Amino acid sequence: MGKKILLVVASPAVSTTTGWPVGFWASELIHPYDAFVRQGYAVTIASPAGGKAELDAYSDPRDSSGYSREDSLSLQYLARPEFVALLDRTAKVSELRAEDFDAIVVAGGQSPMFTFRDAVDLQVLFMSFWLSGKVSAALCHGTSLLLYLRNPDASPFVKGRQITGFANSEEDYADQAVGQKLMPFRIEDEARQLGAVFTTQPAFQPYAVRDGNLITGQQQHSGGEVARLVIEALNSR
Repeated sequence: MGKKILLVVASPAVSTTTGWPVGFWASELIHPYDAFVRQGYAVTIASPAGGKAELDAYSDPRDSSGYSREDSLSLQYLARPEFVALLDRTAKVSELRAEDFDAIVVAGGQSPMFTFRDAVDLQVLFMSFWLSGKVSAALCHGTSLLLYLRNPDASPFVKGRQITGFANSEEDYADQAVGQKLMPFRIEDEARQLGAVFTTQPAFQPYAVRDGNLITGQQQHSGGEVARLVIEALNSR
């Protein structure tokens, strides 16, 4: 039987640092989604609040900024009414069970940095995947979720684990490009403080790392790498 993947995006929010509407990053959902459906996997898209999910504007290839204009794969998917309909009616995380899926993948974007601290249902679900030995993945700012998780002995989930995520070098670039601080904290700093073995590649280069059943990707160009490692992990079972 085909594998079942749960792809999670953050629900829409408003940035407390800029006042802008924020959401998920298109390529971090679409690139893994494409890789999984090409494998014949069944993919469910979910969010903490359920219902309509919103793109970060800069991640939309159609946005006037032109920031993601080269993301042709996302452009193809966003032109498909049947795919856009999935984003309009995402499943609600609290109504899902780890036993119904083979893997979970949490996408990033700006919203996770403002919403995942209070996304208790998502935290519980992710740990349910992990504790049952299932492939558990996150990428870019979606890896902020890992900072709030605790092991059964109450120690930080990331302590001693090899992970990556949106790097300080990339936060520096983003802040300079916009001319102000964008994020309320930095994943790399927080993860290291919690004892994670945090590794990175040069800014905006595709990179993902696997530590057992935990898979993490550095930033928006790493969705394909995350998907590749997830597929490898599932095929090895």
